[in-house]
Amino acid sequence: MSPIEILGYRPEWRHYFEQLNKAWLEEYFSVEPIDRWVLENPEEAILKEGGQILFARTEGRIIGAVALKYNKDGGLELIKMAVDKPYRGRGAGKLLCRAAIRKAAEMGAPRLVLYSQTKLPAAIAIYRKLGFREVPLDANDFSYERANIKMELELEALQQNY
Repeated sequence: MSPIEILGYRPEWRHYFEQLNKAWLEEYFSVEPIDRWVLENPEEAILKEGGQILFARTEGRIIGAVALKYNKDGGLELIKMAVDKPYRGRGAGKLLCRAAIRKAAEMGAPRLVLYSQTKLPAAIAIYRKLGFREVPLDANDFSYERANIKMELELEALQQNY
């Protein structure tokens, strides 16, 4: 397989962000109303407030996506990471996650949080390997019905490298 490159958002790739994530959600869970709104309106839901969307591409094909969205406390949330099924297991998810961490540090966020589901052990393992640690869920953390784990990565040490 050719190398995987990580690229920033382009309007002509918007449909990949939606398609990849909806396919992933339908495979493992269901598309919740908040998912539908974010995926169908990424400019409004993510980019308008200064968030970012990154894409993984190999051999001219978009194979994955991830987004960084500002949350209420000024931190960033890692959301909507998906890799096309035929390309899973080849490192695209890890590359997307690493690129998102670097981008979040560049953006000056104090921390990066994510919500996931413990029935996704491969994803949880990637997050842990990259330095995320589990933190308690609280009453304000229930945007997604499927989420049962919250993880956080402090970015201040990373920011000193930029």
